[in-house]
Amino acid sequence: MTAAQRRIHEAALKLFAEKGIGEVNVSALAEAAGVARGTIYNNLDSIESLFEKVAKELSEEMIVRVALSLPADVEPAQRLATGIRFYIRRAHDEPSWGRFLVRYGFSSEALRSMWSGQPLADLQDGLQRGAYDFEPEQATSVLALIAGGVLTAMILVQEGRKTWRDAGSDVAEMLLRAVGVESRQAQSLARDELPALVEAA
Repeated sequence: MTAAQRRIHEAALKLFAEKGIGEVNVSALAEAAGVARGTIYNNLDSIESLFEKVAKELSEEMIVRVALSLPADVEPAQRLATGIRFYIRRAHDEPSWGRFLVRYGFSSEALRSMWSGQPLADLQDGLQRGAYDFEPEQATSVLALIAGGVLTAMILVQEGRKTWRDAGSDVAEMLLRAVGVESRQAQSLARDELPALVEAA
């Protein structure tokens, strides 16, 4: 991705986080990105295709960053608790990123993959290893519960009703308990030291 494309994508993320897709136009995008309208036209098929690219990039990048930030052999429940808290902390640290997820997290096909690909595989792995207690056919419903909890926690943080630490730990603990992790273990895992979220290459 060129420097201009990066600026356009970053500006688009902020604009889409605040407005509906139909409310974003080339002039607003050019102004937000600090580039000429011609640069936008040279790098853009349509506003709709730009949205899909931004959403896909956001989804893939976060999955990679979470994976890079955790040891490969980390226990399933620890992986889940830490992943949940990473999302909520990042929504605090990068408000536009968080608002984009909250606004489109369930409606965008590209963003829905954030809750289904690797996270679903991790959930199924934990179930097979005996870390969780639910029926295999309930996996997608459990994933929907996790996604809903994470997005709701982001809203609490955005509205100033909870700190990211409290929201992240509370939701991680409740979701761990929901999938069958013992209460004391869930509480401990949800309050462990949270490592840094590694940047994607």
